[in-house]
Amino acid sequence: MQILLKNGILLTEDHVPKKMDLFIDDNIISQISERVGVESDYVINCENKIISPGFVNMHTHVAMTNMRTLLDDMPFSRFLDTGFKLDAVRTDEELYFGSKLGIAEMLRKGTTTFLDMYYGEDMVAKAAQEAGIRSYLGWSIVNKNQTTQKGDPLKNAEQFIQRFRGNDLVTPIPAPHGIYSCERDDLIASKDLADRYDLPYTIHLSENRREVYDIVKKEKKRPVEYLDALGFLSNRLIAAHTIYVTLNEIKIMGKNGLTAVNNPVSNMKLANGNFAPLVEMVQHGVNVTLGTDSAATGNSLDMLENAKLSSLLQKNYREEGSVLPPHQVIDFMTKNPWKVLGKNAGVLREGALADIVVVGGEVGQVPLRTDNAESILIYSSTGNDVEQTIVNGKLVYSEGKYSGLNIDEIRKKNEEIFDRYRSLINS
Repeated sequence: MQILLKNGILLTEDHVPKKMDLFIDDNIISQISERVGVESDYVINCENKIISPGFVNMHTHVAMTNMRTLLDDMPFSRFLDTGFKLDAVRTDEELYFGSKLGIAEMLRKGTTTFLDMYYGEDMVAKAAQEAGIRSYLGWSIVNKNQTTQKGDPLKNAEQFIQRFRGNDLVTPIPAPHGIYSCERDDLIASKDLADRYDLPYTIHLSENRREVYDIVKKEKKRPVEYLDALGFLSNRLIAAHTIYVTLNEIKIMGKNGLTAVNNPVSNMKLANGNFAPLVEMVQHGVNVTLGTDSAATGNSLDMLENAKLSSLLQKNYREEGSVLPPHQVIDFMTKNPWKVLGKNAGVLREGALADIVVVGGEVGQVPLRTDNAESILIYSSTGNDVEQTIVNGKLVYSEGKYSGLNIDEIRKKNEEIFDRYRSLINS
């Protein structure tokens, strides 16, 4: 397939936006110039629109999308207990259709790649392949005494990795759930699994005060220090949340080349009471990225919503308007993820993978120009302004239409599933 994007404002990797044409041949960005004069299967007029690298959602539980609003306004401990109660009774079909609902929302809002953590990731993989979205799917590993999974979570994760390893769009990875749900041996075995298959791996880390207090009481170390002592940290680790981390922990994270995922909407919604110290993380070499968390926590899978709040929270707390400007936040959700995910993607460059979004420029209160395009994207736009989403060189979403999803069927199935879950919670 060939796609020609005409006359758009490209967000360049050096953050000097330019009005250019971009030509996609198969799954690669083939040519970028002021005028591309070749024939193409699809020509999209991008006048007064932003052409951006695709957004990468680095922390999701996408199968939980059909649980949206059911866990609202709960204390964190009750949220976990209620979520685990539903997890214990969910069927493969419910995971599959929950995943399709979430993937549809992400494609609609410009996400071209997502990194997930859940059990039943084979159902998520099925949905992702049908939709045509790129995914890194982490099979959740928890201690045998806490799991709702059938069988051994570690063995389930390895079987999943063996099944999908080498897939074009789906990359299976280990996902130890957290230091409160995994014992020492579970964490070490999860890291060994990632090492054996040379894969990234992901974990929830320092998400709330209780998690920190409990591990300090038990191990006499803070979470990052505890994992460092286990030999768990590496430049392939993706740590979600990382809210309650000290400067010493940040230095340890940077020294090990960790990737941190900031989830501002979910963190605020769950009243976790703090925010990730992103400025210090950047200063000390931590690779900062963004994620939405699940739609059961943040209620939206909109990366632009999280990007804006990621910047504003830092500005407000520090009383310094210059911190985390748009170009830095754009890197968080486009370029930085690929430092750990390991593909030539996340930038608009000839030879890079063609994962691209087109965002309408009419949202701004002033005309869209090359010198304000990044500000308009981060401060003035939402996912609803995305008009086209291209993954691996294929137009998978365009102005309300999907190439691989039946939206009417997805909505109908999830209405039935939602009603069942609501009844279970209220019983």
